[in-house]
Order: sequence, then C-alpha cells, then structure tokens
Amino acid sequence: MTSFSVDLTGKTAIVTGAGADVGRSIALALGQSGASVMVNDLNPDRAEKVTQEILDIGGKATAWQADASNRFQVGSLIEAARDTYGHLHIVINAAGAFKGGPMPKYDEWDWRRMMEVNLNSAFFVSQLAGRVMADEGGGVIVNVASTAGHPNPITDGVGYVASKAGLIGLTKQCAREFAPLGIRVNAVCPGHIANGETATTPPTNAQARYGTPDEIASVVLFLCSEAARFITGQAINVDGGESML
Repeated sequence: MTSFSVDLTGKTAIVTGAGADVGRSIALALGQSGASVMVNDLNPDRAEKVTQEILDIGGKATAWQADASNRFQVGSLIEAARDTYGHLHIVINAAGAFKGGPMPKYDEWDWRRMMEVNLNSAFFVSQLAGRVMADEGGGVIVNVASTAGHPNPITDGVGYVASKAGLIGLTKQCAREFAPLGIRVNAVCPGHIANGETATTPPTNAQARYGTPDEIASVVLFLCSEAARFITGQAINVDGGESML
C-alpha cells in the first residue's frame, strides 16, 4: 500500500488491468484515497479479489470483468461505472501484456495482441470515457506506458516496444484534443519493477534497485490530484534514473 495519499473523495475511477501488479496497486491507492473504483480485469477472479481488498480497507469498489481491447465491452464498463456511481472523473489505462522474442521470428498473432492490449484498449477507453468526461465538465486520464522505447528499447519484444511507444503518442494527441474539454491526459512510464519474474535480474538504473508497483501508484495519484492540474500531455519516466544512463 502506498504511503503517499491525496484526497479523491467523491471521485469515480475506472482502472483497467487492475487485477495484478501495477494496476492492482493503482486501484488500491485510489480506493485508499477515497475514490470509488471500478476494478476491471479480463480475469473475473482477480477483479473480485482486488475489489475485496479495497472494501477491506474501507474503500468503495465494484468488480467488472471485461476485455478492454473490445470496444463494446469498454462501453459497457463505462456505463456500469456511471450507473453505479453517477459520474466518471478518472480513468487509468493499466491493461497490458508483454511478449518477447527476436523481431525476425516475431509471430503475427503476438504482434496484433500487443497492439490490441497495450494500445487499442487505451484508445477505446480514452475515446469513450472522454465523451463522458466532456459532458460532465472534465476529468483525468493516465496511461501506464513503459520506458521501453521511451527512450530505451529493450533487447527484444518489438510488439511490446512499438505498442508502448504508440501509447505515448496516443497520450500526447489525446491531451492536445481533450485540453479544451477540461480533460488532462498523461502517461507514466515504469522502468524495471519488481515482480516474480524480474526480481532476480540485475537492475540497470542509477539507483541500482527495482521499483515497486506502489511507487508507480504514487505518481498516478499525484497526476489524478488537483496538485497536477497544470500537467497534461506528459510521459513521466518512473525508473530510478534508467532513462538518463
């Protein structure tokens, strides 16, 4: 649980990919800060588990299973948030997937899946949520991108790198088009974050350590708060100094 907090009481948030890792930490942090959270994940069991975690700390949350790369399911998710909580103020596009492998052997299915999960989902959610937020006077969208390709391409995984670079481009364009509507759009770009798969790999950043999902969640909370009201169109590296090496 992040030790950083802001007051988001009365706000409604949707978090895609909220069932694990960074998405889970963001959903918990939003719930801890007073927001009512629609906990979205493709896996219904994971969505229910995170929802219960938020309820256990005294927050408000509702689980909603949906494929964020499916435009029709995204529409249902957004309408469910409005039906349940009345408004929509915050959207976090944390749904993501990774597939490595050298470019000459990269499978077409894997390429398309990276685009669908990492990029198309954020487009559909941002487009549909943006319409709602515009009608309601504004809001905040935060995309979870990556330092991969911004500015440091990784050893392999061309679909992942390209989709995350595209997500940063989407962030900037959405920010430009949505600014007159009172909607701020930013991205956070995690570096090496500790989890079961990477915790034993030597870190490559100035701090010589791994980040945590909670450290990403803290930056997201800041971007969702009034303290960040003059910040939009930014892709913020949260990487222990990796991007400057």
